[in-house]
Amino acid sequence: MEKREFGKTGLKTTLLGFGGYHLLEISSREADCLLNRYLDNGGNYIETAPLYGNGESEKKIGKAVSGRRDEFILATKTAARDSQGCKEDLHDSLANLCTDYIDLLILHQVGTEPDDLDRILAPGGALESFLKFKQEGKIGFIGISMHGQADILIKALSSYPFDAVMAVMNYYDRFNFPEIEEDLIPLAVKNQTALILMKSLADGFLHGSKELAFRYAASLPVSVIVTGMNTRDMLDYNLKLFSSIKPLTEKEKQDLYLNSIELGKYVCRQCGKCLSCTQGIDIPEVFKYEGCYDRQMADGVVRDPAQYNMRERLRFWFGNQQLAIQKYQNLAVKADSCNECGECLDKCPYQIDIIEKLKIADYKLAGRKIF
Repeated sequence: MEKREFGKTGLKTTLLGFGGYHLLEISSREADCLLNRYLDNGGNYIETAPLYGNGESEKKIGKAVSGRRDEFILATKTAARDSQGCKEDLHDSLANLCTDYIDLLILHQVGTEPDDLDRILAPGGALESFLKFKQEGKIGFIGISMHGQADILIKALSSYPFDAVMAVMNYYDRFNFPEIEEDLIPLAVKNQTALILMKSLADGFLHGSKELAFRYAASLPVSVIVTGMNTRDMLDYNLKLFSSIKPLTEKEKQDLYLNSIELGKYVCRQCGKCLSCTQGIDIPEVFKYEGCYDRQMADGVVRDPAQYNMRERLRFWFGNQQLAIQKYQNLAVKADSCNECGECLDKCPYQIDIIEKLKIADYKLAGRKIF
């Protein structure tokens, strides 16, 4: 299995990483089988968090593979923002994982509150404990993660030399949170910060196109692609795919953007070809805020109940609604300024009905009662 440099740490990680969240769905016995099979086939990155089942995922990992501790890179997380809370989390994680050190400790979901990063970096904040843990040999490296919007991660990498950053990257959310690929990834590469890719299947939304999704993920300059695996068939499929995975070429990416059934004729690809608007609407910016709001999943199309329920479950997965609304309010010209002249329609290479989409976006972002 391919290994990549893990930023400037000196570590090398297998491209396929084992995510611990979905271990909650299976027995300890089955978790033992999957984790050991992953290691037996050359995998070397296992990641979890104490929030996954109040320590259950960590305990299953500790029970299954602590006896092979020198064979893999172990990562866990803390949601604490203060020094004391961080100490308590690490103490519990070390006990759960049956180990005396963690290779990578990640600040979990930073940005869910406006002052998260400031609290972490301030005196008495979590970073204070992280640095002490490093001196004591309890952790090797420091990481940071966030779901969805990349603003806080970009600020974090500009404020402190984190060893690793974990973010959502897939060919669907690439257009909902374009700053991840446009700004965060280049900054991480420049700083030699390891990039950890999560949600390569967009929380299961891309399951029907999983080979394309994994190949897309492999085409990015990431150190490891972390994915949950809770069945033997799933693990074996991923191990086989990653044993000889071929990253998408640039042409294949463009073909994917054009023909993807998930992107369809609704999700804006942020190409900018619809501009300029006669009314001065920044059309791609409006749709970027719609992506931040609900991942552009509510599109006015009637689907079967299973598809509808999946979209309803996933559209607010990252909880960015208020952030998107605030950004939209700051636009000088909003979507309701559209006079339906139609000049933008023929410009869109993805055949998006821009006029209708502007109405839907404004309905969401301006809090309209109907559209």
